[in-house]
Amino acid sequence: MLEVISNPSNFSTPYYGKIMVYRGLPPHEDKGAGVDFFVLTEDGALGSIRRYLAFTQPYRKQIVITMAVGVLKFGIPLLLPLILKFVVDDVLLSNQTNGEKYNQLFWLLAGALFVFTVLRWPIEYYRQYFAQWTASNVLFDVRNRLYDHLQKLSLRFYNNQRVGQIISRIINDVEQTKEFVVTGMMNIWLDLTTLLIAVGIMISMDVKMTIVSLAVFPFYGIAVKVFYQRLRGLTRERSQALAEMQGHLHERIQGISAIRAFGLEDHETKQFHERNRHFLERALAHSRWNGKTFAVINTITDVAPILLIGFAAWQVIKGEVTIGEMTAFYGYIGLIYAPIRRLVNASTTLTQSLASMDRVFELLDETYDIVDRPDAKQLVDARGEISFQHVRFAYEEKGEAVLDDIDLRIKPGQTIALVGMSGGGKSSLVSLVPRFYDVQDGAVLVDGRDVRDWTQASLRSQIGMVLQDNILFSGSVLDNIRMGKPDASLEEVIHAAKAANAHGFIQELPQGYDTEIGERGVKLSGGQKQRVAIARVFLKDPAILILDEATSALDLKSEQLIQESLHRLAENRTTLIVAHRLSTITHADRICLIEDGRIVESGTHRQLMNREEKYASLFNVQDLESGKEKVGMLHE
Repeated sequence: MLEVISNPSNFSTPYYGKIMVYRGLPPHEDKGAGVDFFVLTEDGALGSIRRYLAFTQPYRKQIVITMAVGVLKFGIPLLLPLILKFVVDDVLLSNQTNGEKYNQLFWLLAGALFVFTVLRWPIEYYRQYFAQWTASNVLFDVRNRLYDHLQKLSLRFYNNQRVGQIISRIINDVEQTKEFVVTGMMNIWLDLTTLLIAVGIMISMDVKMTIVSLAVFPFYGIAVKVFYQRLRGLTRERSQALAEMQGHLHERIQGISAIRAFGLEDHETKQFHERNRHFLERALAHSRWNGKTFAVINTITDVAPILLIGFAAWQVIKGEVTIGEMTAFYGYIGLIYAPIRRLVNASTTLTQSLASMDRVFELLDETYDIVDRPDAKQLVDARGEISFQHVRFAYEEKGEAVLDDIDLRIKPGQTIALVGMSGGGKSSLVSLVPRFYDVQDGAVLVDGRDVRDWTQASLRSQIGMVLQDNILFSGSVLDNIRMGKPDASLEEVIHAAKAANAHGFIQELPQGYDTEIGERGVKLSGGQKQRVAIARVFLKDPAILILDEATSALDLKSEQLIQESLHRLAENRTTLIVAHRLSTITHADRICLIEDGRIVESGTHRQLMNREEKYASLFNVQDLESGKEKVGMLHE
């Protein structure tokens, strides 16, 4: 049974027994082409390999060229034992005069030098270049696919993940898979080709000595089967330990100010030491097993030449083999066991690469909670009408409801304020409008249509948000404001900044709009960051505005400036305000008091104050506290 996935660009993973079906776009296709892409795989290593091969398909030509050049590269050294045999049997031990021997030796060495210097240099260069070029482009596609996938995962996924671990998979694990292209798809086949050519030449010279030379081959198969099965598990454990350490490190660096404020440097050093120690233990366990593997493999390899020397010497004594043939065979022993060693090393590398592949595809297999319906429409020029119809919502499918039976209708252009104690569900309610989450029961409507009937991109393009802790990115002020409209001109940006009361302080910055503000806007004050965020929304010019505790963390002076710009921003827009300070929302068309996920009071400020119930009580308490605060400031 195959299920049709609604969104052609959706790369989530429905499961059917051991078969996984994807519908989406191959990494090399233009998304505008709308190509359906199915990859059928089985669980385990074979499944990971088949899925990864989909990323190599666009580079088949380069892979073939690399392998063809590689055959020449590895084939040229196979001439050396034949040259040595000819020199020993046909030059040194021949009945020719010394002059004839010198002449033969000169032309032979001249030809060999030409092949090994003039011809081999470009062959070696292009083989390395094409191999690395192909592998790097495959990793480019894999990372792009992962990043595109991460953009479509819901906030629920990010709420349950550590950022450092996600980064580790995109950077470290994807980099490890590079060896599958370089080693697995190229070097292994080249080594096998080299091995077959060498064995063919050896058989043509003497079958019995060839059999003796290859006598230890079965032991390689046994060693690989015994050792490499465990190695894959150890590699996964080491990668996971590295990801955990990276996640911890990322989190602590972001929170370094809190660590300093609480004097936790020694405590955090011990915490990091524990995770670093855990990674060390996993790495050493991996290294120990790897060391045992190579010890056994190298021992097996060293036995082969000893067996050949003994048997070949016996054959020379009997007169069945020439000294030149014995010398050539010893040369080929080195040449055939060199690729065998590389093949064994490749097993280690590929085992590590497969473990990283598993972790990459494990991330790609994260399903999308929020997807567009097949017949989703584009929301253009929204009026701003919003309706919550008996909405029930919980963050976990079977978890406790955060919102229960919310019924609220908002006309275009109205300003609705949501107030109440922390944890009541105010922020959860507004997060349903841009469809950051989907409701369990009921529906959220925008312009008379369920938000699930609009495409996510078009719905969110009509919504602007200003939060208590707005995210600014490293880069310039100009870059951050332009996030509201990436193709905006400088004049449009300045106009938006002026509307947000931000133009004045931006001009005073060292490089004005081109000033770098650091990660998360660390070089700006809280009020300055808020005004940049508001300018971003002015530039976007949305029909619906969501203000979630936009001024709660600011001082009175900054709050006054920002309130002024927010009132200007809310003009002629449908506005949802989540507020803690009730004095800032008395102008709202309607105020809803939310407790335990329900609307318990609703009306204008005057109506609610006249009722003298919960809202009035809360407002009076805040008004009294605000009066004391102002008096205290005057005394200062």
